[in-house]
Amino acid sequence: MGESKFVSLTFLLVCSVLQRVWSHGDQPLSKVSVHKATVSLLDLAYIKASPAILGQEGQTAEWITLEYSSPIPSIDDWIGVFSPANFSASTCPKENGRVYPPLLCSAPIKYQYANYSSPLYKEHGKGFLKLRLINQRSDFSFALFSGGLSNPKLVAVSNKITFANPNAPVYPRLAQGKSWNEMSVTWTSGYGINDAEPLVQWGPKGGDHMHSPAETLTLTSESMCGAPARTVGWRDPGYIHTSHLKELWPNRIYEYKIGHKLNNATLIWSRNYQFKAPPFPGQKSLQRVVIFGDMGKHEVDGSNEYNNFQHGSINTTMQLIQDLKNIDLVFHIGDICYANGYLSQWDQFTEQVEPIASAVPYMIASGNHERDWPGTGSFYENKDSGGECGVLAQTMFYTPAANRAKVWYSVDYGMFRFCIADTEHDWREGTEQYKFIEHCLASVDRQKQPWLIFLAHRVLGYSSCICYAEEGSFAEPMGRESLQKLWQKYKVDIAIYGHVHNYQRTCPIYQNICTNEEKHHYKGTLKGTIHIVAGGGGASLSTFTSLKTKWSIFKDYDYGFVKLTAFDHSNLLFEYKKSRDGKVYDSFNISRDYRDILACTMDSCPSITMAS
Repeated sequence: MGESKFVSLTFLLVCSVLQRVWSHGDQPLSKVSVHKATVSLLDLAYIKASPAILGQEGQTAEWITLEYSSPIPSIDDWIGVFSPANFSASTCPKENGRVYPPLLCSAPIKYQYANYSSPLYKEHGKGFLKLRLINQRSDFSFALFSGGLSNPKLVAVSNKITFANPNAPVYPRLAQGKSWNEMSVTWTSGYGINDAEPLVQWGPKGGDHMHSPAETLTLTSESMCGAPARTVGWRDPGYIHTSHLKELWPNRIYEYKIGHKLNNATLIWSRNYQFKAPPFPGQKSLQRVVIFGDMGKHEVDGSNEYNNFQHGSINTTMQLIQDLKNIDLVFHIGDICYANGYLSQWDQFTEQVEPIASAVPYMIASGNHERDWPGTGSFYENKDSGGECGVLAQTMFYTPAANRAKVWYSVDYGMFRFCIADTEHDWREGTEQYKFIEHCLASVDRQKQPWLIFLAHRVLGYSSCICYAEEGSFAEPMGRESLQKLWQKYKVDIAIYGHVHNYQRTCPIYQNICTNEEKHHYKGTLKGTIHIVAGGGGASLSTFTSLKTKWSIFKDYDYGFVKLTAFDHSNLLFEYKKSRDGKVYDSFNISRDYRDILACTMDSCPSITMAS
């Protein structure tokens, strides 16, 4: 039995099964009934992991090999990846605080069936498996279970393996700061403020570099609002550091690396990264922005396959990485990683998007799977966040919001003004958020920034999703009742949403009526707003209704993302690309002069004039 003797499992926590919502499926780990696990260690069963030390050359991800055997093999046998390695749970309280030395009631980080790469496992009782691990600030062990996911019986536990420096700074993610010439860098590490000073070394490419300090945040299980985030899904998220790099020169290339100065004066650095500073508001240059929602994460080693629902996320991620030289800014408008209370998944997601987020600003919006939880102030009283109630999203990713708990903010990027709403808080007329939205739309100088874009997670405009059609609203109930007056008054060009996992484009529309019959080449004033659903980032697809709507121009039941390209103050290109091949499947362009924006349309100019 060897090292497996240290395990004394009496799992006492109930694994909270997440509320099933339309088209989302269940979080894969919610199928693992950890609370029912029993110990049945077998003398002839074993599981061995190699190599023992990972990341000896600074790698943040490596492949490992498992060899295992059971004297009573079954097709239901599975292997869980646990971290910390000691996942003994003999004394876990119902709402556990962290108990030291590591004694963590936890679901596995991920799992795979024993016969996944060994189809003869049931006959011979032997198998092997290759898994990809990322640096998550602690050691790992691997457990072989029989009894399937619903009645797991622990039969063998592996040796421990670890990264050479589990505390290393990892997974930098950029965000535009509160002013146009500021870039924020956020990263994760195992170093608390009493262990080391977090800092960024940065400067113009080829020029002098400087050091900037970083703020540090961390969380406890008490920061969560409910199970599974507070219980079986809890895992220490480490320390989250954010540094603000200020007074950038527009469009200049900067180099940076993240690091920590230890108490003994040793410096720990990441590898080198670089980014291009934003253009100043109104600057004429080529500006390219990618927007999508509902991407999630997926394991490239095939783990978590059981009832996994984020099949398209890897393709979307890879398409963006391959075209990164042609992308300046990314908006992920809600439903970020679908951790749903299993906190280890935030590390997995930030590692997946690191090639993108470390090179261009990666801006997020708040979605139901980040925020919603009963009794916490969210507009919707459901349990979609798995007990996270927005805390993880607003800590792991920086946004230039006035209040991190209220994720509404604006971004000025060259010729664009983006107004980002938080659909998980009330947006209706008279609310705090409504006042922000109106100010964001009203305060932009359209001569400098002609392209005005509204972003939100839930569909506040128009969607032919069957769920909305059955309600008769073709959008979020109460969605556009208050906001359509603002979109029209301030001439919002395009409104883009996630939440519904497909793609759809409307005509320029106001109050359910198309204001322009053109479909691909718009000239002059639109007289309405074009509404886009771009929720096909990776999560399971949403079905369209069979009902026909006059305002729907293009629909696609597939994974994809949209891209806006501003060539100058008069020409904008919109493209919808599929994640499978990166090719354009729908597009339109807008050509106009500043005088077209000044022109009055219905409800966009005062009804009382000097003559009256």
